[in-house]
Amino acid sequence: MDGLSVRVTDTCFGPFAVVADDDAVVEAAWLREEPDVERIRNNRNGSRASRRLAEQAIEEIRAYFRGDLSSFTVPVRTRGTAFQEAVWQALCAIPYGETATYGDIAQRIGRPAAVRAIGQANRANPVAVIIPCHRVVGKGSVLRGYAGSAIDIQQGLLALEQGSFLLLPQMFDLIRQ
Repeated sequence: MDGLSVRVTDTCFGPFAVVADDDAVVEAAWLREEPDVERIRNNRNGSRASRRLAEQAIEEIRAYFRGDLSSFTVPVRTRGTAFQEAVWQALCAIPYGETATYGDIAQRIGRPAAVRAIGQANRANPVAVIIPCHRVVGKGSVLRGYAGSAIDIQQGLLALEQGSFLLLPQMFDLIRQ
């Protein structure tokens, strides 16, 4: 991770890490397993510019979880196929507190038959939360999965954005952890 800076913050859903280079955040992800946490925590410092961006991203993530931020300003850079990049750009157009279906995203990028591919691109999003893949739901607003299989996190993020986070009883156990 030469030249990259990593910062980790604790959330009610577990540790969340951001990785930045000198120009942008290049990765943001939940650390769900201890080996990931240790690997990330041991590779934290890059250049002054990358440290500044990683710290800015973490401050924005914390503000988001406090309910004080609905739009991220930290620069982000992704590297995906042209199709993935189109999907990720469409995700950024979903307003805070709202959702879109996989079919909606397929229509927005002009690929109405690519619903399953939208799901795969969504799963490959390298910058979770900042690129709001959690706002994509199945037909009929059914939660289909998030960050692999973390529907609880997706449900919590949507509840946070819709102002009903504390109304979900199953989330109280996650907050206490």
